[in-house]
Amino acid sequence: MHSKKIIISLVAFSLAATGCVSTNQEKGAAIGAIAGAVLGKSTSNHKNKRAVWGGAIGAIAGAAIGGYMDKQEQEFRDELAGSGIEIVREGDNLRLIMPANITFATGQAYITSGFYNTLDDIARVLNKYEKTLLSIEGHTDSQGAEQFNQNLSEQRAGSVKQYLTNKDIVASRLKTIGYGESRAVADNMTANGRALNRRVEIQIIPNQA
Repeated sequence: MHSKKIIISLVAFSLAATGCVSTNQEKGAAIGAIAGAVLGKSTSNHKNKRAVWGGAIGAIAGAAIGGYMDKQEQEFRDELAGSGIEIVREGDNLRLIMPANITFATGQAYITSGFYNTLDDIARVLNKYEKTLLSIEGHTDSQGAEQFNQNLSEQRAGSVKQYLTNKDIVASRLKTIGYGESRAVADNMTANGRALNRRVEIQIIPNQA
């Protein structure tokens, strides 16, 4: 009961502080965001935390998730055939693995112009299947200073996020994280292994109702 009173108080404070909110729909979104944030923190419930991350985007009923993600996976495979992007299914999640040799110049965080069309294809599918959350994750090889690699991985993930938001992907669906050189998938002692480790991945997660 005490927690509920806290939530109600926070909601009331937020609405008072945001007097510019002019419609019932906007008020509802504000209430949902604050209540969700408090509940997610107080209960440590992963589903609630993920709902806060997603903001006001739509959710998928449990029984419909598999079919929704099946259709999205097939559209990605159709759109990205021959692009060099690896599509991995992990339960109800999808992961797009984008090697740095087709996305970024060595040691740089700006997206190469040759990759624009492929990212446009990715954005097209993501906009169609909008009831998903996106974790954009940057990785590097072990060449160079560890802190430089950490910063580079964060900047690359941020560059992909910025490109996608410019293509009308709702920003509240996106979060970024840089792992630097800490999550190698291949041997950093070989050129081929380092190329595999330099990558950005987009994890696509259904927003469950």
